[in-house]
Amino acid sequence: MLSQDYLRLTLGTLSAGRMRSLLTILGIAIGIAAVMMLTTLGEGVRLYVLENFSQFGSRIVAVTPGKTQTGGLGSILSSTRPISLEDAHSFRSLPYAIHVVPIVQGAGAIEYGNRVRHTDILGTGPDAAAAWRFNVVLGRFLPSSAGYSQPYAVLGHKVRNELFGEANPLGQFIRVGGERYRVVGVMEEKGQMLGFDLDDIVYIPIDRALNLFNRAGLMEVDVTYQAATTAQAMAERIRARLIARHGGEDFTIITQDEMLASLDRILGILTLAVGGLGGISLLVGAIGILTIMVTTVRERRSEIGLLRALGATSRQVLLLFLSEAMLLALAGGIAGLLLSALSLGLLALAIPALPIQISPLFLLLALGLSAAVGLLAGVLPARQAARLNPVTALQSE
Repeated sequence: MLSQDYLRLTLGTLSAGRMRSLLTILGIAIGIAAVMMLTTLGEGVRLYVLENFSQFGSRIVAVTPGKTQTGGLGSILSSTRPISLEDAHSFRSLPYAIHVVPIVQGAGAIEYGNRVRHTDILGTGPDAAAAWRFNVVLGRFLPSSAGYSQPYAVLGHKVRNELFGEANPLGQFIRVGGERYRVVGVMEEKGQMLGFDLDDIVYIPIDRALNLFNRAGLMEVDVTYQAATTAQAMAERIRARLIARHGGEDFTIITQDEMLASLDRILGILTLAVGGLGGISLLVGAIGILTIMVTTVRERRSEIGLLRALGATSRQVLLLFLSEAMLLALAGGIAGLLLSALSLGLLALAIPALPIQISPLFLLLALGLSAAVGLLAGVLPARQAARLNPVTALQSE
């Protein structure tokens, strides 16, 4: 049997049962479209989150109080020494250190005139804007201070709009947590990251924030370093310095590479899980192919007997029915890709901010997956057809 014979017989069979073939193709198309859309959106969200997370810079080491470990009752009862502002200042003398950013975060009322806005208050140092790559659009960031800091504040984009509108806020006095501060700067618009609005923040000096929130220590210290060293080497320098000051390792150090790797791994697993949910629809389509092929074998017993009587081998009959199953699946796969492209296009028009990342690898995988579904669903009916006794099959007429 020649290749064109396989193609002619396959297309003739599928066109003879157009409605049944179309419904089977639709089932596969819906499954492929579901998998394609969910994995595409999942991959888009993953890249979007990683890109936003990386906007703070790629060479950052974060230090937080408390040791992340598993221990017994002794570890539960042990106290954690806070990271002090003096600890943070000591990092400035470390080799290759560029910026040191102490951080304390809280929330409170921001007042200007008769306007009040409850928002996040971030206590930090003068290096924060440069370390995190945040730009100031008006004025300047928090200035350096040799002693106790002056009551200066820098407003996020949204806070400025809510309190001052289009008016120039520089030099104006606001109340932060009941205390009087002078506005010295306004940050550029940054948007949201992981559900945290970077524009709805007021920045104040770290020492004043410690007093405002009545905290004994810092929540975190970020250290940026030069490209001449590695993240692990910088982390070891910070670890040695803090152990010398604290007498033990009662803190946790996380590098930017570790944070991005963990985040990437978690988001990758979520993408696969979401794609697996869409795979349920594909499983339903595979069952549809299996059903139609089993029915086809039963209806074409006499045709199978005639082919065998004319000299077709069992292997050729097997390939004939496998070709039908795979052709159905591939047609469904192509239809699914078109359906997913149309749906994603409509979503992009309706929600422009939605992160959509179409990968050529996903397109090839979708087609390969549809072919694999057709192959697996068609094996059992094809083997059943190939094993039919020619005489018995002809007598079924």
